[in-house]
Amino acid sequence: MKIKDLTKEDIDSMSYDDLALMILTESKKKMKINDLFKKVCKLCGLSDEEYMDKLPAFFDVLSTDHRFIMLDNGLWDIKTRHSTKVIIDNDEEEDTEDDIDIEEEEEETTPEEDDIYADSDDDDLTDDDDDDLKDLVIIDEDDEQMG
Repeated sequence: MKIKDLTKEDIDSMSYDDLALMILTESKKKMKINDLFKKVCKLCGLSDEEYMDKLPAFFDVLSTDHRFIMLDNGLWDIKTRHSTKVIIDNDEEEDTEDDIDIEEEEEETTPEEDDIYADSDDDDLTDDDDDDLKDLVIIDEDDEQMG
């Protein structure tokens, strides 16, 4: 069915994204979202104020509708007209046997290195940290309500 064949009742019963799909299909060209929504508004008989109020919601609908795709320069089109190019980056060098041996050697550790609870001479806490708490006063809820 073409847009010109739609009745007022047909247009009123259709969603904005369905109308946009028909417009893009019939025009066979990409459109900026403003121009596309102006055409939708014209079909629906919406005012300029309604256009401005509903434009952000229209953008959200097109962004989430799998039938549409946003292209360069803010142009929108029907996704079926565009192929998706998958690029696989194979620039990483393949592991050589030497690399694998090195990696295995690096993974081997001694039991002492694995023990995270082992005593250490490099404790982060020092006696200076205790000085920070010397002026600390603890107040009960009862003491707080009295003061």
